[in-house]
Amino acid sequence: MEEIELIATSTFGLESIVKKEVKDLGYHIINVQNGKIVFKGDLKAICRANIWLRCAERVQLKVGEFKAITFDDLYEKTYSFPWDKWLPEHAAFPVSGKSVKSKLHSVPACQSIVKKAIVDKLKTRYHCSWFEEDGPVFPIQVAIHKDIATLTIDTSGDGLHKRGYRELVTKAPLQETIAAAMIYLSKWNEDRILIDPFCGSGTIPIETAMIGKNIAPGLNREFVSEKWPCIGQKLWKEAREEARDLIKDEFNPRLIMGTDRDENVIGIARHHSRKAGVADYIHFQQRDFSDFSTSRKYGYIITNPPYGERLSERSSVEKLYREMGRKLKPLDTWSFYILTSHSRFENFFGKRASKRRKLYNGGIECQYYQYYGPWPPRT
Repeated sequence: MEEIELIATSTFGLESIVKKEVKDLGYHIINVQNGKIVFKGDLKAICRANIWLRCAERVQLKVGEFKAITFDDLYEKTYSFPWDKWLPEHAAFPVSGKSVKSKLHSVPACQSIVKKAIVDKLKTRYHCSWFEEDGPVFPIQVAIHKDIATLTIDTSGDGLHKRGYRELVTKAPLQETIAAAMIYLSKWNEDRILIDPFCGSGTIPIETAMIGKNIAPGLNREFVSEKWPCIGQKLWKEAREEARDLIKDEFNPRLIMGTDRDENVIGIARHHSRKAGVADYIHFQQRDFSDFSTSRKYGYIITNPPYGERLSERSSVEKLYREMGRKLKPLDTWSFYILTSHSRFENFFGKRASKRRKLYNGGIECQYYQYYGPWPPRT
């Protein structure tokens, strides 16, 4: 099968995690840049990458890359690519764009020129003067950075954070891709209990259970490229069958717990866990953090507490962080992983983190505070 270049895009700070995910799928990494991992694969790689990548934003097919300092450059180079290889006669191909630090800084003009070049190229292939664009969708992007234009076709459609299980909306939900990254960074071991004491709609416990069961995050959703004739349903069927076969039968139930003071969001979390197929592996409970306690010797806290972004909420959030310190610091054999945008979290918590990592949650710059506890003795 022919080799193609693909790009897995990521939130800033998650490039190394997405790179490992791509390598674990067996694909060759070409290079890693800010927010994107370029790799080689075949057509089936489009299916497998979309179904399996937990921390990537989306998967793009790379059509070409070139230097463009004039609109003539942009038109001619775009025209030179074999667009008919991917786009059938009735394809819908909307063009989006972005330009950073480049001479061609007018994004609407760049989009218009790329669209015209593709249309002109398809006219020579399909021998027609007008395209209805009433068929499968091929979202095209022209991204220009420092005069280098990259042309891609989005294979995902909705972002990969949309797993299909989160139907109900809650206040300030944590993105699924960020939750999965938090779990990977913690090096969570399924033999130790994991608690999220601010679980909200249940994203961290659900993503943890899906990782533990090896349930592919995109197994139960649709992707825009599923309707592309150039891929076909056979490859998608094979990729989904592979994913179903790899779900683990054995997994320790009830070692994952989510609590929240809001009874309504706990109900939403339970609903989402049923949709994700992991309800039997998570214990959700309505409980205020002031009542938090555990008799377990070793465990993980992985959580995304309130940030206090609004000035009116700041004092109550700082009070909460002090209480977190009082409750958690005595658990000296536990590991804590806490995501917040509050710049003075460590001061209120009362302890410096073993390590910090910058992450972005919904466009908000956060720090992921990691407090390492000891490993349990070998048995």
